[in-house]
Amino acid sequence: MKKFIVIFLFFFSIYNFSDACTNFLITKGASTDGSCMICYTADSHTLYGELYFWPAADYPDNTFVDVYEWDTGKLIGKIKQVPHTFYVIGNINEHQVAVGETTYGGREELRDTTALIDYGSLMYIGLQRAKTAREMIKIMTDLVEEYGYYSEGESFSISDPNECWIMEMIGKGVGNKGAVWVARRIPDGYVSGHANQSRIHTFPLNDPENTIYSKDVISFARSKGYFNGKDEEFSFCDAYAPIDFSAARFCEARVWSGFNRISKGMDKYLDFAMGKNLKNKMPLWVKPENKISSHDVMQLMRDHYQGTPMDMSKDAGAGPYACPYRWRPLTWKVDSNTYFNERAISTQQTGFSFVAQSRGYLPDPIGGVLWFGVDDSYSTVYAPVYCGSLGVSPYYAVGNGDMMDFSDSSAFWIFNQVSNFAYTRYDAMITDIQAIQKELESTFMDEVKSIDEQAVTLYNQNPDEARKFITEYSLSKCKQTFLSWKNLYGYLFTKFMDGNIKSKVPGQKNPKVNQPGYSKDFYKIIVKETGDKLKVKGGSSH
Repeated sequence: MKKFIVIFLFFFSIYNFSDACTNFLITKGASTDGSCMICYTADSHTLYGELYFWPAADYPDNTFVDVYEWDTGKLIGKIKQVPHTFYVIGNINEHQVAVGETTYGGREELRDTTALIDYGSLMYIGLQRAKTAREMIKIMTDLVEEYGYYSEGESFSISDPNECWIMEMIGKGVGNKGAVWVARRIPDGYVSGHANQSRIHTFPLNDPENTIYSKDVISFARSKGYFNGKDEEFSFCDAYAPIDFSAARFCEARVWSGFNRISKGMDKYLDFAMGKNLKNKMPLWVKPENKISSHDVMQLMRDHYQGTPMDMSKDAGAGPYACPYRWRPLTWKVDSNTYFNERAISTQQTGFSFVAQSRGYLPDPIGGVLWFGVDDSYSTVYAPVYCGSLGVSPYYAVGNGDMMDFSDSSAFWIFNQVSNFAYTRYDAMITDIQAIQKELESTFMDEVKSIDEQAVTLYNQNPDEARKFITEYSLSKCKQTFLSWKNLYGYLFTKFMDGNIKSKVPGQKNPKVNQPGYSKDFYKIIVKETGDKLKVKGGSSH
């Protein structure tokens, strides 16, 4: 009798996971320490932020895996299991292979709802089986060729200690099993990114070392009437996911903002990012002005278009306290006109985010570090979790609360308490939040250098003891982060309760109370809207 293994059961509660996400890929030649990095914000209003974990395992012949659609938890089908699977913690495995994604959708008619494997299963099954990024690409594309591709168009970030790849894939519709796809290696020394819009345009047709693609990626487009030019003129994006205003302003603008922070000359693409000139497309990758550290990558993920015409803290929607967040819907109408809110990298609906760092100069279990955080990337803390860890902190583990069940021992809920309270008086509270955030992350980064050295020494003597050592460290940092944020919430609540800003006075029972009110600009808005309704009569007030 065949044995069926269920490995995606806990995804039942995740719906519409692919609302909108952002990825950047940093090659080792672009990083300060020679590591490859990818970062990922997993954004969805119904995604509960948890740190997933699969231990390594061996399976007998004729073992099958039940595959559940990541977005809805619906059982799609069963696929064959391999004899051995690797440790996976979050989105990185024990061989330092990491993966992220953003959904771009593309042509609706190309989704195959009869297929057996979706994009989420591709990522996590692939991580359990791949030793390198190239192997990951082959495993993922072999899987869709054998079982069909269930999801919409998807962009993947795939990295290992030596290479970063961007791969874009879309199905071929019901009755055409498989997918068309193209994967490009990011040149060493460069940075790429994607954010819910296909970004691969033309590509070399005879460079297998740097570009791989399905044999029918062009011929299939011809057969569907999506393309009729010369092969060398073929653009994957233009054929399978043509760009429009919303794709530029809500998606490509996020990539532009990240590129703009690290590379000069991006101002010439501002009109494209703002949806005004869709022909002025950005390059797939850029060369940064300076080498990028893991901390720099974290800062790339903390972006509200600061210092650009799209700065979310500057328009009326930011309210009196310069809050760079907008509640949905993304688009709205006044009279017969449609308007929109900006969609930045940092957003309130992030379930989890990470920076996956792969370092080839260290043994695999030690070289891979998943800097992991839950909730809004702007106010989260990225705690270090080594890829060789043998378990997950209970504060971040699957099953500790869910989207409709509060848990006061869950990092996701505690971080949401802090961020959602901060939204009420953002300009004042965010400085307190960032002070603790900086203190923790700076401490972790300094500690990791020492932990690396100790772990390598131990690994050379006893690999098993080294893995226990890095596991204990990872667990302790997750606990420290959780407890620090729990204390921070109490501090913020007492300080900012009732619209006041309070501070202790030594030797006195009562605190000093400051009531700064609104900004001058916001008071002017109130006067403009109300006229003389609120004007004090008689020249006196109490």
